Amino acid sequence: MSPPLPDHILRRLGRTEGDADTLHVLVRDQDTRRLLLLRALLDAAEAAPATVCPHRALDRLRQDWALLESAERTDRAAVRTVLLHPLVGPWAQRCLRGLSGSGPSTELRADLDHLSALAAAAAIRAGVAFTTRLTAHDGFLPLPTLGALRTVPGPVDIAFSDGELTVRPGGVRAPLVVRTQRDGTADSADPRWLPVLVLPAVLPGAGPVPLDDVDPYRTDGGGLVRHGLSAATHIDDHERKAWIESWSGLAPLLRIGGEHRLTEAAVLLRCLVPLGPPPGSGPTGGGAAHCSGTRREAFGAVLSSKPSTPAYLASTLVHELHHTKLAALGALVPLHHEDATSRHFAPWRPDPRPFDGLLQGAYSHIALADYWQRFALGARRVTHRDLAWSEHARCREQVGAVLPVLAGSVALTREGRVFVDEMITLYHRLDDCPPPTGHLARAQAYVSTAKVIWQQRNGSRRQ
Repeated sequence: MSPPLPDHILRRLGRTEGDADTLHVLVRDQDTRRLLLLRALLDAAEAAPATVCPHRALDRLRQDWALLESAERTDRAAVRTVLLHPLVGPWAQRCLRGLSGSGPSTELRADLDHLSALAAAAAIRAGVAFTTRLTAHDGFLPLPTLGALRTVPGPVDIAFSDGELTVRPGGVRAPLVVRTQRDGTADSADPRWLPVLVLPAVLPGAGPVPLDDVDPYRTDGGGLVRHGLSAATHIDDHERKAWIESWSGLAPLLRIGGEHRLTEAAVLLRCLVPLGPPPGSGPTGGGAAHCSGTRREAFGAVLSSKPSTPAYLASTLVHELHHTKLAALGALVPLHHEDATSRHFAPWRPDPRPFDGLLQGAYSHIALADYWQRFALGARRVTHRDLAWSEHARCREQVGAVLPVLAGSVALTREGRVFVDEMITLYHRLDDCPPPTGHLARAQAYVSTAKVIWQQRNGSRRQ
């Protein structure tokens, strides 16, 4: 059983705050879980019958593991960059599910091949020379965190030495040469190579943030459509420029919400996954103009459609990184013992939500309410100030509509009670600077209308 967290950490997190030391408590726990997951994968392969994991596949897994160990002896941090990449989590869990099956699986063979690509990427980052043969599937050969090769399915021979990667797809005489840098960039003039765009660190001393549009597991099993998200997308040069522009203006906009907002991004954000426009958007659609999300098994990843402005990228990160914080906290210490029945009204969703989903939504929205209030108080332009007050008022009213349910739950643990009490403290602190009357009235009407529609759709379910 995990040791209880000190109350001062729970209180900081409950107020949507947290310095680097506080956040690193969550990060260390998640990193440990990832490494244990990878070890569990190897153990599951060793224990699986030959019909599920043939001897040849098991031998290859052992070779890949040996290359990882060799690379880690050379540069531990470089290898951890690959193994702790958020998108390794969905892959590892998919492998474990496949290894627990009872028969051979084409998908499992392809999934297990991915460990070879991970080991190769780790060795490249560590600067360890090697030669190996990888297998391309579905027209791509990924090297996680670095990029991917567009090629026909089948074997691909690669060799790495002195910062130069030579790739020879099967049946192709002319090799592809990729030059790698210690900062994680991998470039080639060959159009078959699709590099991962690496965005600069949010703060000095923090790691760069890859904009990963090539990893094959970036949305696998994520239930995107069910959550109102679009599919993952490969971005072109125009879209890359738009992402770079939004990213370049991010730091000062996050700082408006307090220095802790910058710290959250620097400590927690490990990659961005670009999504296409949300379903129903566009000139003829009536849907939202933007969508974003996180995945519990991909700690540190934020999935997002292209932000329209740097301010919306900043608010997206505030929103999604609070999902990341709460999911990591919940893995470390239980906050409640409510069941998973979907029965609660949440003004931000048309469908009933389970208690845990209600807590997640309230936490991310109260962080947004705090962020937009600070933004409004610091805005110089009237249009910016009006937009911020409107967003603040809506988020605050949404949270106010569900806080009584959270506070009244008898299934909160002691830690959960401390956490929710601090959320309530923050909610009341927002009253110190109320929004203009018009924005408040519109927000109240918005939430009231959402509740009426929810009741019409869901009948007599609990609210």
